[in-house]
Amino acid sequence: MNQTAAALPPLETVPLSAGALRASLTFIRPQVEKPVLESAALTGGAPRFLFATEDREVTIRDLRPDAGTLSLDREGFVLRSAPSAVGDLYDDEAVEQRYYPEVEALVKREFGATRVVIFDATRRSDAGKGAANPDGARGPASRVHVDYTAASGPRRVKDLLGAAEAARLAAAAARIVQVNVWRPIRGPVERSPLALADAASVRPEDLVATDQVFPDRVGEIYHLAYHPAQRWYYAPAMTRDEVILIKGWDSLDDGRARFTPHSAFRLPQQRPDAPPRESIEVRTLAVIE
Repeated sequence: MNQTAAALPPLETVPLSAGALRASLTFIRPQVEKPVLESAALTGGAPRFLFATEDREVTIRDLRPDAGTLSLDREGFVLRSAPSAVGDLYDDEAVEQRYYPEVEALVKREFGATRVVIFDATRRSDAGKGAANPDGARGPASRVHVDYTAASGPRRVKDLLGAAEAARLAAAAARIVQVNVWRPIRGPVERSPLALADAASVRPEDLVATDQVFPDRVGEIYHLAYHPAQRWYYAPAMTRDEVILIKGWDSLDDGRARFTPHSAFRLPQQRPDAPPRESIEVRTLAVIE
């Protein structure tokens, strides 16, 4: 994480530019005890957040004018045109057999990866009870978070690749990046889009490690504490032919972006009769040897 984030001017001090908006995001309040999140898999329903939060109004800029200059190694996210040949992204078999290879090719190309491991796909919807998944329905994630931490990223590598292979890759100084590929199932997105923090504007102390409890294990994610220097972006009216790549963890700790906070948010002029936001997010590990 960029150690110079505190020196950046708060975006809130700058007049709104074309395409920017003001919206509320939900942040964690720092606390003495380690926060705990009980997963939907554990509760059998909605996740349970055992920590205090606060809503803050922030400026969120339209990333499209800067899309050509955004970098996964600087801001921690990019927008790409990536049409899919898969017609029904609610079809689990089609997702695994046809969509996963598309995602694998995209991530390989983005990082020059020698291999890509796909280990999860989650659909979300802000309509009714959420979008159907094999492990239950999911709504948008509305608290600013990062899917992995400095501790849980390496653990996930061991879980997925095995301890011996993880050790071999570490000895070979291979780079491993956890990256999510987020796509609208239907577009354009008119409700609950994603807000993404510029990783260069996030101080290390803003990232609050949180235990995420599953039935068989305890993982760890970051929630984000608010700071006025944080800079926020979104992609208005995303279509089904577009994806956002979001870096969740990078094994390299050399000043480049490692963790990208993100969250769904409500648009200030969001119409209640607008089509629901439906999305699919695929989690991957990119291995670069």
